[in-house]
Amino acid sequence: MSETEAVLFANEVFYRAFAARDMKALREIWADIPGVTCTHPGWNPLIGRVAVLESFRAILEGPNPPAVRCLAAQAFVTGASAYVLCHEELNGNYLTATNLFIRVERRWRMVHHHAGPAGGPPQTIEAAP
Repeated sequence: MSETEAVLFANEVFYRAFAARDMKALREIWADIPGVTCTHPGWNPLIGRVAVLESFRAILEGPNPPAVRCLAAQAFVTGASAYVLCHEELNGNYLTATNLFIRVERRWRMVHHHAGPAGGPPQTIEAAP
């Protein structure tokens, strides 16, 4: 598996965990280092692994957890860091997202997620492999 494919796989793990409301899998994909960050649409930035994971727990255990799907993911690898640009489909609405990863002991771990409003659906709606 190429590094690009490995990053796309890690990105898919994140979205599958999110869609399945699997907090254990979300804890596994996020890096356990200082400086983990996340900005959900309409939220202020969250800093720290505990705050980030708590935000996902609150979203997933809330009254209307979103049905999320990753579309048109593209990975860009630079050494031991990488990022994925993609679209998220949530309940028929589209967001654009940037997910940053670092390689930790031969595994890609997420260190940042940022999602915000998109101008519309992606030009292609194929899901990442």
